Amino acid sequence: MEVVAEGLAFPEGPVVMADGSVIVVELAGGRITRCWNGRSEVICAIGGGPNGAAIGPDGALWVCNNGGLDLAKFQNARGPGCVGRIERVDLSTGRFERVYDACEGIPLEAPNDLVFDADGRLWFTDLGKSHDGIRTASGLFTCLPDGGSIEAIFRHAVGYNGIGLSPDGTTVYCADTHQARLWQFARKVEPQRPTWVATAPGPVGFDSLAVTAAGNVCVATLFDGGITTITPAGQTAKRTFDDPYTTNIAFGGADMQNAYITLSQRGALVKVRWDEPGLKLHYNG
Repeated sequence: MEVVAEGLAFPEGPVVMADGSVIVVELAGGRITRCWNGRSEVICAIGGGPNGAAIGPDGALWVCNNGGLDLAKFQNARGPGCVGRIERVDLSTGRFERVYDACEGIPLEAPNDLVFDADGRLWFTDLGKSHDGIRTASGLFTCLPDGGSIEAIFRHAVGYNGIGLSPDGTTVYCADTHQARLWQFARKVEPQRPTWVATAPGPVGFDSLAVTAAGNVCVATLFDGGITTITPAGQTAKRTFDDPYTTNIAFGGADMQNAYITLSQRGALVKVRWDEPGLKLHYNG
């Protein structure tokens, strides 16, 4: 295992770039950071709670920001600083802008992870928030990067986190943190209910995910840290990592068998060789 960067403030959302660097969000630091060869540099201080990131069709970095949690504001109306949102970051300047913070007039709670399909449409999960025994809504959403269209696919999840697409682009996978279950949807812009794929054994939770070229879904697994690989038929196998908050996995390299994994409690981004190539994303920087 090679340490790419450490000393990060709860890193998540690794984005493998064409130049060999890896961009991560620092959830606890409110930053977007580029890492390579043991070094790191801050691209921007985006604030809130950046959770997931992906390169869009415009070459910009798109970020799911859970908004953080201001406990005083949560009691009544949440202020603009802690509103969940979808943001766009210009990587050449570090400037960022809010693109969406509501759907159908309902504020987003805690956007968590995202993926772009071949048509340039963005699909993202909203994890929801927990405070004082209150659990707010979670779900799956889709939007266009022009800021003009956002729709709810499913609003009744327990805690959707990781998201990915099948190799043929027809299926959207969502990992539920609290249930440790993988669900799937048809990639259709219409309200629908999910189909169950698999549940991880043991007292674990699910975080982000990445899909392999063969169509297996690799889900970062919490508490008993590792990566759980789930076949489309629902069979599971786990590779253990020594961090209870193993939160994300992304693939890169010439053969797509370099797996970049965030060990968030340790504050590290590491690289390991994987036993099968990952699926190439539709856009990269």
